[in-house]
Amino acid sequence: NFYEPMMVLAAIGAVTSRLRLGTALTVLPMRDPVYLAKQALTLDRMTGGRFILGVGLGAYREEFLAWGGARAAAAHRGEMMDEGLEALARLFADRSARFAGKYYAFNDVEMFPKSVHPVFPLWVGGHNEAAVTRAARHGQGWLPGWRPLRELGDRIASLKAQAAALGRDPATIEVAPQFSMTIDRTLEAAERRYMASGLVAHRISLAYTGRDLGHQVKANLVGSPEVILEKIDALEALGVDHCCALMIPADSPGEMDDQIEWFAAEVLSKRQRGT
Repeated sequence: NFYEPMMVLAAIGAVTSRLRLGTALTVLPMRDPVYLAKQALTLDRMTGGRFILGVGLGAYREEFLAWGGARAAAAHRGEMMDEGLEALARLFADRSARFAGKYYAFNDVEMFPKSVHPVFPLWVGGHNEAAVTRAARHGQGWLPGWRPLRELGDRIASLKAQAAALGRDPATIEVAPQFSMTIDRTLEAAERRYMASGLVAHRISLAYTGRDLGHQVKANLVGSPEVILEKIDALEALGVDHCCALMIPADSPGEMDDQIEWFAAEVLSKRQRGT
């Protein structure tokens, strides 16, 4: 029960002028790279360069199988992801792009207009080592899910080392982990609100990914304004450039609005002032 993301972002882009828009994440193995490249470049142009395409593997293989049937059952999503990233890179950059892979193939595709940016802002999602390698090779940003802080620091170091080994400037890859955000007057109150949310129940269903859910309060933007500001400082010290507070568990639009306004007034404004 949701709207198609590209159409929604086009509608939002038409009535805004400063907001950066993006996907987190578009499941690349479930998209045709030629059509996805055209959608992304169109949004890029129509929003004056405000669109970021975040792509990922997809959490659930069951979803992939339901979408693709027998064809998907024989496919390896990691291989599709690698081919899709290479295909997108060529479509974004080459005057006449061609690609011949196991899953995707096209010849002499001219994809114009190109991005308003010298390099299209493609962010690569995923938190395992394969995702880090993909981001180092193809990404203008790395958009993993939350991880225990020590592991996140290790992954950031690996990303920078691999990018440098490929001849890239690591500073050109924006490190932008996804976090959930719950704010309250005290850490204890925020933790109670967060742990009672449907988001935590959803995370339990993702436990097969190997995440230790015991870290989630500490590793996400959960707490009082003062605690969240301390967490952001710690994340910055690890090498995080952009704290994507993407998931705000709430039982109503009004509660979500209250959380966003509280976060803006007590966290964002203080970070912007440097206080």
